[in-house]
Amino acid sequence: MTLFGKISQQFCSLKTLPWSCDSRSFWGWLNAVFNKVDHERIRDVGPDRAASEWLLRCGAMVRYHGQERWQKDYNHLPTGPLDKYKIQAIDATNSCIMEIGFDHMEGLQHVEKIKLCKCHYIQDGCLKRLGQIENLQKSILEMEIISCGNVTDKGIIALHPLRNLKYLLLCDLPGVREKEKIIQAFQISLPSLKLKLDLK
Repeated sequence: MTLFGKISQQFCSLKTLPWSCDSRSFWGWLNAVFNKVDHERIRDVGPDRAASEWLLRCGAMVRYHGQERWQKDYNHLPTGPLDKYKIQAIDATNSCIMEIGFDHMEGLQHVEKIKLCKCHYIQDGCLKRLGQIENLQKSILEMEIISCGNVTDKGIIALHPLRNLKYLLLCDLPGVREKEKIIQAFQISLPSLKLKLDLK
């Protein structure tokens, strides 16, 4: 992994600064910079390339249609025709993606799987935004939400517009307290969904 990739990964994973200052506001600011949407960039290189850059910059990984290998190094993103690489899967484990960056997903048409694991900035608003993106409503088949402490029942239920969702794993989500309400909501809105709960 080259310098930029190493630095961005370290920025996303560190929680405290080695020197004295308000580390929470510093890291929040820095992660907001990583998540900033550049609409001109999306127009220039296309939604899949721009979203790949955003996700990898924030420490996530992507997998493209027709490929088995996960792309995790920002500095080794594939080159070639802009329409060649379509994001099929996103693994945001330990990443610093946040709601302000979710506009990057607006133009993605081929995303079938999203994994959100140990994402400190994922909140109910992020899941609501996911559920509102028309392309994702059509394409997403699988989601996993694991150890995201800021997610509550409200955020999970906001996923119901993902009408082709076939599998949803919810694990270690302390903010999710009304399991029965979630089960009932999805039985009505997505009756064919396989819902797997590992919640306390």
